[in-house]
Amino acid sequence: MSHLTPVVSAADHHQGGALDCGLVLVEYGDFECPYCGQAYPEVKAVQRELGSKLCLVFRHFPLKEAHPHAERAAEFAEAAATVGRFWEMHDWLYEHQDDLEEPSLVKAARHLGLDKKLIEATLEGDYAGAVAQSFRGGIRSGVNGTPCFFINGTRHDGPWDAASLLRALGRT
Repeated sequence: MSHLTPVVSAADHHQGGALDCGLVLVEYGDFECPYCGQAYPEVKAVQRELGSKLCLVFRHFPLKEAHPHAERAAEFAEAAATVGRFWEMHDWLYEHQDDLEEPSLVKAARHLGLDKKLIEATLEGDYAGAVAQSFRGGIRSGVNGTPCFFINGTRHDGPWDAASLLRALGRT
């Protein structure tokens, strides 16, 4: 059984309960991965069910050989994070998985309020390092595909439908 490395910290993209709330679900995801796209509404259902009892953390694990737009999409999510819009971009990317080419990413970024300078910096690769750092953390944690979940620091190798995740979180 794999353990999460590095451990969750305030530097992570997190939503819901506090990092020390007792239930922390970490997802290593790829915005272009169809399985991550299927997991997206399941994770949303778990969040609705548990509310502030759950802290959701998202880390990037773009499988760029299989998903050519995933890395750039992750970079746009990182850019959005600099203006407090990570989760809006996260949701947009999963809800538009079939349209992750650069012009669509730029349009989404503008819609979310990213200015021209920030968009240009993203296109120049300024956020590639953050995505690569997340990916390396996934490798150290034993991630070999997406989506990959960790519950309170321990890898969850079971199904990732809402009911299964709720059972694994001890909430059903």
